[in-house]
Order: sequence, then structure tokens, then C-alpha cells
Amino acid sequence: MNTKVSIARCQDYSNAKDAIREALNLIGGLEKIIVPGNRVLLKPNVLAIRSPEDAVTTHPAVVSAMCELVLEVGGIPVIGDGSGIVKPGSTTTAQALKASGIESVASAYGVELINFETSDFVEVDIPGARQFSHMHISRAVLEADVVISLPKLKTHELTLYTGAVKNFFGTIPQKNRKQAHFLEDRRRFGEAIVDIYSVVKPQLAVMDGVVGMEGNGPANGTPVFAGVIMASYDCVALDIVASELIGIDPLKVPTNKAALARGFGTKHPDIVGTPLEKVKVGFKKPEGGITAYIPSFVMRILRRQLAVKPIINTSNCVLCKACVSNCSAHAIEESGKVLKINDEKCIQCYCCRELCPNNAVEIKKSLLLKLVTRSKS
Repeated sequence: MNTKVSIARCQDYSNAKDAIREALNLIGGLEKIIVPGNRVLLKPNVLAIRSPEDAVTTHPAVVSAMCELVLEVGGIPVIGDGSGIVKPGSTTTAQALKASGIESVASAYGVELINFETSDFVEVDIPGARQFSHMHISRAVLEADVVISLPKLKTHELTLYTGAVKNFFGTIPQKNRKQAHFLEDRRRFGEAIVDIYSVVKPQLAVMDGVVGMEGNGPANGTPVFAGVIMASYDCVALDIVASELIGIDPLKVPTNKAALARGFGTKHPDIVGTPLEKVKVGFKKPEGGITAYIPSFVMRILRRQLAVKPIINTSNCVLCKACVSNCSAHAIEESGKVLKINDEKCIQCYCCRELCPNNAVEIKKSLLLKLVTRSKS
């Protein structure tokens, strides 16, 4: 497997196609993986109903450029994703695809747009699984000739960083997502993501790192300019370099660690194009992810004392109950006319915080954790 990772500078989304072409040429081009007539599934990150300017979703300029480049080599581009639930009882992926500008891209190129939330899933066996020996995966992904991950460069409160590998969490149904979050452990959650990755077997990743998200990603952080497009035939290799680029130890990222343990990727990818040192930018770390930097034996002993708990700010809460729908631990309870999180049930997966449309879920650190992590804030 070619584990080269290319880095191309990109100052503005108007230059996205040129930067992506440069990044692809540095590793060998699309011709290496696409034969004319191939059905090529483009998998952006369409997490929630947010506009491109919020830096939550893959920018439509990146998706548009990839459609053009795939067409140029004779491939048939198809776009697909499944967002998180934002409003109970609604088909939010359709709304998210529209708000992100990706629906317009599909329309402009006459490209099929697949809503994983409402399309078929296929149950598959996962050889060598660490957490799930069976999983439902979108049929569109499994039946594509070529699968390309189009992640957004972001921090993540549970996994510290989210990128090319974690992007495939969107290919499974909500029931399986809740099961994965209910594992109640970063390490095990990372292994579950790699279980999915091992079945999907993407052939390429192109990272939207022009404007990323720092702080409390993947949905509640702050947009930040990084000015890069990255590409690799190996999603794990790309994630190793991208996490280092934003100042996060690659081996602290559970998906990276789990993938390397399974023989995917490499700890030391070949970097081509712009040197990593010239584009490194220190992203602000996610509050919820700070415990990843505390030794595991300390966390086992002092887990309660080193808590990072989500709490609901009732002044911002509009009782939409999106948090209730997304809580795999059933820890959110209604008390009168307010919602409260039961600390005894909460597994600190931060799904409530990630998918609240009103930013009503905040983080509360224990006093001991504030003292321990003061130097890392």
C-alpha cells in the first residue's frame, strides 16, 4: 500500500480544484484507482444542518472539485452520507445536505445524491473485529467500485481529532452508532470505528483543511484557517499526518491507535509536497478530550474525580429533545419543564453536546481535573 501523504497549500476555496489536483498528482493521481466507467462514491462529512461557513461540514467547493476530477478520468461520481440526528422524527440528512451546499453540487453536475439515512443498509460480517463482528453498512458504499473519503479537518471531544477514518461512522445506521458510543471508552470506540473502516476499504482520502475547526469539535468548535488540502491512498496515513499538523499526538487519537494495531497505515508516512513543518498550526484542544492526556491507570483510579461532564444550560434549551434521541445511555431525563443529565448514567460520549442544534449542552470539569489540566488548556 502506498502510504504517501501529500500536502498542498490552498489559501481560498476558489482555488480548491487546483490544490486538490496538485495534492493528487503528488501521490500518483486518480488514474491509479479509477477505471473509466467506475462508480465512485464521494463520502463528505455532513454531520449536521450547518452552512459551509461554520466549518462543520466538508466544503462544497471540495466536493465540486472532486466531481469534476472524477469525471475527467472517466469515473461516475456519486455523493452520499448520513448525518447525525438533530431533530427527533425528522430526516435530517436531507436538510444537512441542502444547508451544506452539497445538494446544489450534486444538482449542478447531475450527480446522484444518496441519503444513507433513508437508503438500504446491508448486514456484513467483520473479519478480525475488535468490537462488532457484524455491522450494517450503507449498500451504496459496499456496491461502489471506488470509495473516497472527503473529511473536514476538525478536533473532536471524544476522539480528539476526526478525519478520514472516522468519516465512515456516517455509513452505519443510528442504532449501530448508539451501540458504538455505548462502549463507554475511547479506546473501544476507536476499535469500533476501525471495524467499520476494515469493511468499507476506501481507496483514497482528500482532506478539506482550508478552514478547519478547533476547540470543541466536531460541531461546537471555532472555524480556523489552516490553508491546506491533503491527499493519500491510505486514510490512516493521512490521519496520522493531519493530527500532527494540528498539534495533536497521533497516537493519542483512538482511531489512529486502533488502526495501526490492526496493521492499517504506518506510524511514519512519507510526506510529499509542502513540508509539514511549514504548515503546522496549533489547534485549540477540545475540552471533552482533555482526559486523553491523563495516564490510563490514573483515570481508572480517579475516574469520578477527573470527570468532564456535559450539563444542559436550561436558558438555551428549547426542549427539542434532540439530546434525548441521541443519548445511547438514556441518561437525559425530563424534570418538570427542563432536561437534566443523570450523572450516574452518563457515559461522557458527548453526543448530546455534538448534536444539540442550540448549543445548550456545556462542559463542566471537576475541580481536580481543572488543576491537573491547567497547563494543557
